[in-house]
Amino acid sequence: MMEHCCGLLTAKKEPVPLKSVEVELEVRDHVATVVSTLTYENKEDKPIEAVFVFPLPGDAAVCHFSATIGQTQIVAEVKEKQEAREDYDDALSSGQQAFLLEESEQSPDIFSLSVGSLPPGESASIRLEYVTELAVQADDGLRFCLPAVLNPRYQPQGSKGASVQVTSVPASLVPYSLSFSARVSSPRPVSKVESNCSLDPLQYLNTEQTQATVKLASGHKFDRDVEVLIYYKDAHQPTAVVEAGQASAKPGSLMGDPVVMLSLYPEFPKAVMSSVASCGEFVLLLDRSGSMDSRMNNSECRETRISSARDTLLLLLKSLPMGCYFNIYSFGSDYEHIFPESVEYSQMTMETALEKVEQMGADLGGTQILKPLKHIYSKSCIPGQPRQLFVFTDGEVGNTKEVISLVKKNSGSHRCFSFGIGEGASSALVNGLAKEGGGHAQFITGTDRMQPKVMQSLRFALQPAVEDVSVTWDLPKGVSATVLSPPITALFQGQRSLVYAQLTGQSSEAAEGGVTVKYSLAGHPSQSQLHFALRPAEDTGLTVHRLAARTLIRSLEMEKSDLTGQHDDGVKKKVVEVSVQSGVSSAFTAFIAVNKGDGKAIQGPLVRRDVPTGRFTMTCSTPHLIVCRAMPMRSHGASRSQPHLLKGKMGKPAKPHGKQMQLSEPQRMTKKSSDAGLRLKGCSVDMCLPEQTRDPLLQLVSLQKASGCWVLDPDLAAALGKTSEEVENTKPASVFRELWATILALIWLHGFKKDAQEEWELLAMKAASWVRAQKAACVAECVEAGNDVLGCYVQKGDLGL
Repeated sequence: MMEHCCGLLTAKKEPVPLKSVEVELEVRDHVATVVSTLTYENKEDKPIEAVFVFPLPGDAAVCHFSATIGQTQIVAEVKEKQEAREDYDDALSSGQQAFLLEESEQSPDIFSLSVGSLPPGESASIRLEYVTELAVQADDGLRFCLPAVLNPRYQPQGSKGASVQVTSVPASLVPYSLSFSARVSSPRPVSKVESNCSLDPLQYLNTEQTQATVKLASGHKFDRDVEVLIYYKDAHQPTAVVEAGQASAKPGSLMGDPVVMLSLYPEFPKAVMSSVASCGEFVLLLDRSGSMDSRMNNSECRETRISSARDTLLLLLKSLPMGCYFNIYSFGSDYEHIFPESVEYSQMTMETALEKVEQMGADLGGTQILKPLKHIYSKSCIPGQPRQLFVFTDGEVGNTKEVISLVKKNSGSHRCFSFGIGEGASSALVNGLAKEGGGHAQFITGTDRMQPKVMQSLRFALQPAVEDVSVTWDLPKGVSATVLSPPITALFQGQRSLVYAQLTGQSSEAAEGGVTVKYSLAGHPSQSQLHFALRPAEDTGLTVHRLAARTLIRSLEMEKSDLTGQHDDGVKKKVVEVSVQSGVSSAFTAFIAVNKGDGKAIQGPLVRRDVPTGRFTMTCSTPHLIVCRAMPMRSHGASRSQPHLLKGKMGKPAKPHGKQMQLSEPQRMTKKSSDAGLRLKGCSVDMCLPEQTRDPLLQLVSLQKASGCWVLDPDLAAALGKTSEEVENTKPASVFRELWATILALIWLHGFKKDAQEEWELLAMKAASWVRAQKAACVAECVEAGNDVLGCYVQKGDLGL
């Protein structure tokens, strides 16, 4: 709902103390160092305490925090959280300036920054530094995201710990600006840098094009996530970086010893990867909380998150192999499931599921994901059908660690593939689900289409599972490795796995080390090897050590955490020790800085001000629509999914979705529709705009049978852009109708939707398999006739026939 006020916009229009955010990004290969400078100014006539709750990437290691007031700089230190809070309160009560930065206990991607006792007319600059690994995308790009949105997190009743209080305002009213610049360097050339926001042209710094800089175009309001995609040539090379320890740290400690970071890219045999499993239990879990009725992005696009999810479920259901089992759950304040138990995939069960999917709206209230997960895990696994869990959510939950802990507890019985939908999805939740569930995480933001990313994960799920993963080290005598990362449980073709290890002992300058990763793939033992120099790299600072410390801290936090969120005291003590030693934040520590200055107390009553975070209002909770600016972004294929008009087996249009606001009679909107005749009271985003024709690709896909074939009927002819007579009268005489229809559909997909192949590739493979199973002698004749009808030039071999 629209909020017209926030903590800093009082009746007197008192200004917000946060003036600007300046971000400098330095990317070295696949590791990013981010320095954010937040400038505050107190224009009030009394001292204030500004509180700014903001998101960071869930896997970020916050490693530096300092404040500058006038000419004085104060560098914060890491302390145990309660001790840091007491120091902060003591400073404020004695009239001193203090700064406190702490991580939320519920979710590691939420931080709270308190700026205490800022005198009238005074300015303060806060410098925050963190390091993070960049995730590899489906197209081999490395993704950096600077979150602008912190959606209010849904906190289930009875959850332990206070939820974070967030003041949010419409994005257009965010009263501070953002400047953003990036420097990229790598051993390999930088081929391009893309963003969902306008960038100045990429500037190369050397002739080899291994170093480049780029800036956000001027005038950007921090009203959406800033996503940057970096592409290198030959991105799949395994690498090792050895970083020297801190000279002042004790030898034998994490910060005193060298640390190695291994980046592994396993390459699996093509013969194994070309085979697609025909078994598995696919459990699809869809978020239907109210926030899923928001638009997919901050543009004039009218597709909502829930409508895109429905289209994606259509593609998923059509792409499942015959012989597998499946079920669909949806959740909000409570949860629903289509079948009491997972059922075998067939034409009848697929149609039943699609009819239910048609009716799914963002109408189940809050975001209680824990309940359905517990119910899913309570069901026995089906012998010979490996369980694959797909979770779709916009990530607005407050009990992130509790949810991830449950997934980890059940990680031996399934793989979990997660999808963060829209701006502000919790990276801690989405990445944590996949990491602990041995699966793969995807984020759908900006103008990304959900379908290709989900289909890539389905291909991963249909690949043979990698089992019995082990890592062995080959090091010179006197040198040993202590692995700091949790054991590798999942390996996927083309996806990077990272291993951190502390190296203890002495070696010669020219010494080399090696690591071997062994695993079993479809019953075949395989291995990957990497050799590296033990001599530390130059100019890496302590980036690798901090990432290693962050990895160890996250592992320890999960290790002894039970489902009530309680932690073993010994583990907490170890986390605090590692956090303080490395200067990296954790759930049990905080950064504290106190400016004792000249010892004079700041006069006047202290007033608390909450700095608002940006929020996008994308549903019609008032009689008018909110229209946001368009976002330039790279194209992900020519076809664009339109608002939902799914058809089930009867071909009936979908019913309207989502809760509708009741308006008085003069405000009611009437929408005349030849196929629905709906009278709308109020609206939701995908319903209150002019009607749009359905995406032809989804129209064709919706007509495919579970077996993979199509039926020759008027609906198919319309989807192909032809009349019934055109497809009926050109059928070769010796060909039966389903075979002709299926070959026409395959030719159309290859001829007109090649750019969206990753979306339909699996269902086309199923169709081609069905055609081959018919053992028809006239396939070549059909392909030739089909090309003539559709005006295409597709070869029989291209169709997999």
